[in-house]
Amino acid sequence: MSLKSIILKGYFSRREAAIDYFRRHPAEVQERMLRYLLRRGQNTEFGWRYNLKGIRTPEQFASSVETFDYDTFRPYRERMLAGERNVTTEGRVELFAKSSGTTSDRSKYIPVTRESLWRNHTLGMRDVATLFSAAFPRSSVFAGKTLTLGGTCCREGRNLVGDLSAVLIHETTVWSGWFRAPRTATAILDDFDLKCERICRECTGERITAFAGVPSWNLELMRRVLEYTGRRNLLEVWPDLTLFAHGGVEFGPYRRSFEELVPSPDMHYMETYNASEGFFAIADDFTRDDMLLMLDYGTYYEFRRDGRIVPLEGVECGGVYAMLISSNNGLWRYEIGDTVEFTSTNPYRIRFAGRTTQYINVFGEEVIASNTDAALARACDRTGAVVDEYTVAPLYMSLDERGAHEWVVEFAVPPADERRFGEELDGALREINSDYDAKRRTTLDPLRITRVPPGTFLAWLRRRGKNKVPRLSNDRRVAEEIVGATA
Repeated sequence: MSLKSIILKGYFSRREAAIDYFRRHPAEVQERMLRYLLRRGQNTEFGWRYNLKGIRTPEQFASSVETFDYDTFRPYRERMLAGERNVTTEGRVELFAKSSGTTSDRSKYIPVTRESLWRNHTLGMRDVATLFSAAFPRSSVFAGKTLTLGGTCCREGRNLVGDLSAVLIHETTVWSGWFRAPRTATAILDDFDLKCERICRECTGERITAFAGVPSWNLELMRRVLEYTGRRNLLEVWPDLTLFAHGGVEFGPYRRSFEELVPSPDMHYMETYNASEGFFAIADDFTRDDMLLMLDYGTYYEFRRDGRIVPLEGVECGGVYAMLISSNNGLWRYEIGDTVEFTSTNPYRIRFAGRTTQYINVFGEEVIASNTDAALARACDRTGAVVDEYTVAPLYMSLDERGAHEWVVEFAVPPADERRFGEELDGALREINSDYDAKRRTTLDPLRITRVPPGTFLAWLRRRGKNKVPRLSNDRRVAEEIVGATA
């Protein structure tokens, strides 16, 4: 057994025990996380303002500290960006994850403390390996390297700012080269075409056993790898390829494309929930389609539903909740803008349900992203189509026409009959969402499909500096930008 294998085996054993403990004692572990955060925050300006030193219980915490979102947290964030110390967390924050903007800012800046870098984000990546090893103890995935397609980062004054993936790669260079490819300088290049070219040169000769990142960008990279090598599939390039750890967007629309790229029953797909605000969940059971909520990463969770905020033990199985976190990033009762559905409370498992700002409710249909993802998967299964990307926008009512939903779709494999595909998609959405079904019987026409050429969505992402396509919008801005680019 190699030195690398001996080190990993010992580490995995310790982490499996810790994960099993919080599975069995979630309330205890979460209360411990809250007490820890209160101790760390009590000597900050935020701690003095809200008397964190005097808070003893989750109930006191909820009644004493107001809730925040990106906009209301702005005064604290701006002072941290300016270099002030002890604002909402101990010391000075020098790392910021930069992600897609809000209505008030072109880009979002999320603080990343050194502690959260290691105890949250990096620990989450290590636990991906821990949980995969537990599920497949004989796998040789750790004999090779993981190809990580990162974003980009740069210095803004004394701060390192950029995509979370790039910040992590930049700050963990010393040890990660043992496990990861390509070289750091290549991984964080800003020019995507140049990055792909260098990855092809550097990594096609390496023993790559896994890759990780956002499905859309990885799909484009892997297509270029095949073009570069002249191979038919990725197993001809990397015969030991075993794992794709993915996150950022729903994987369903991409699954069939990746199964064609890696035609092997031994290839596994592992969902992770690693946002700019924190690493929250990992798929730990490959017979299920949900993720284990990770409870010992320095994050205390609360959840909002119908205007009521509850701690973890207050959620109900099947409920969809907006997530609030208090964390070692210096965020306090911070609503991150995501919704999750609880699929289990023993242990706590979730599915990503969408963004609080991404839904369609123009006609009272209350459609969320998990509805459209599920409906699309059914339509693809029933017609043999493969969809790379999509977004949905309303077609507004007029005096002469009823309303409808427009689906802007980029097919990897188009259906033989596009009309039937639309009917299957519409029918599946009616089966999944009773509100949509009710409106279809009264005020909505059948959905309409607008097909765009391959590469359209990727070009839009690159122009906008984003890595995720908004799936649902209550207006037509995104849909018209994407369709307009093909005119």
